[in-house]
Amino acid sequence: MSRARTARRIAAGAAYGGGGIGLIGVAAVGVVVAELQFAKRTVGTGLPDPPRADGLYGSEFGGPELSPGPLRLAMLGDSTAAGLGVRRARQTPGALLASGLAAVAERPVELRNVALSGAMSDDLDRQTGLLLQDDTPPPDVAVIMIGANDVTRRMPPTQSVRLLTAAVRRLRLAGAEVVIGTCPDLGTIEPVYQPLRWMARRVSRQLAAAQTIGVIALGGRTVSMGDLLGPEFAANPREMFGPDSYHPSAEGYATAAMAVLPTVCAALGVWPESDRLDHTRDEDILPLAKAASAAAGEAGTEVTAARAPWALLKHRRRRRMPSGPEIGQPAEHEEGPAEGSAQDGGGPKRPSSHAKAGDLDGTGR
Repeated sequence: MSRARTARRIAAGAAYGGGGIGLIGVAAVGVVVAELQFAKRTVGTGLPDPPRADGLYGSEFGGPELSPGPLRLAMLGDSTAAGLGVRRARQTPGALLASGLAAVAERPVELRNVALSGAMSDDLDRQTGLLLQDDTPPPDVAVIMIGANDVTRRMPPTQSVRLLTAAVRRLRLAGAEVVIGTCPDLGTIEPVYQPLRWMARRVSRQLAAAQTIGVIALGGRTVSMGDLLGPEFAANPREMFGPDSYHPSAEGYATAAMAVLPTVCAALGVWPESDRLDHTRDEDILPLAKAASAAAGEAGTEVTAARAPWALLKHRRRRRMPSGPEIGQPAEHEEGPAEGSAQDGGGPKRPSSHAKAGDLDGTGR
């Protein structure tokens, strides 16, 4: 059965309350999950909690008291959204996205990260509730990265998609734009060997495609995390994976944020590129299931809604992420002179407070 057809079945089961639908057979899935769990044990799990990065970014573009006020960015999901494996707040994907969004929009960005390491899709209801409390303004845009733990802990894919779409629906009804980083390709985990690596890749990509179908129907956008957030991971696993060989390194998170940033900005209408297709970049309008299937196999690919049942398949040009201390990083997140100073080994310097969207370029797709 094709990936597109399987994804349609999973998404339909999620929408209409169907039971779990086998992806590649119950026995095969069991073997894949057992191998993935073994891989997680062999690489180790003794990482410290991810650093907190909540706060205001891009304060040089205006204080919170100025109209229209800061953009509100929320991060939800699992350890990838939380930034597990890095030591500094500025290295987390939330901080990188907040910095990049502030630079592109030339407007402060208020970041709130409620992601939880180890979370599955059944934790999204709790996370969404934290963001939508009565005394808290809803986010302007919410980024959700989820799915890997659903696979490794054997959550039925229909249940996984149903829980994700329920969270997306709540956020959309509250007025938030929603961008999903779909289930990463678990076939990139080094301790998993063939043929189980191929099977893990198939399971995770089918879930990613089903997530896209469910999310696009609610007006959200998705970005494929593909082979763990980009082809760079397959080419340079020693640099892109962290010390546990399972979670991304600081370089890996920067690659992930660089892939997601264009879609976050486009959802808010501040990205310099339009939603018009660029056929020189293999962009197309496809039936939703086919677009979802194609995106799952190519990291960094965006899927957004067109007139039903069609969807836009886009490869937005990536822009170089701001590096060094984030634009307008809150004072409470500063970690002493080691952050981006000469004592930090000559690390990258702070970008100009007048950076334009066009200044963040040079990386291509």
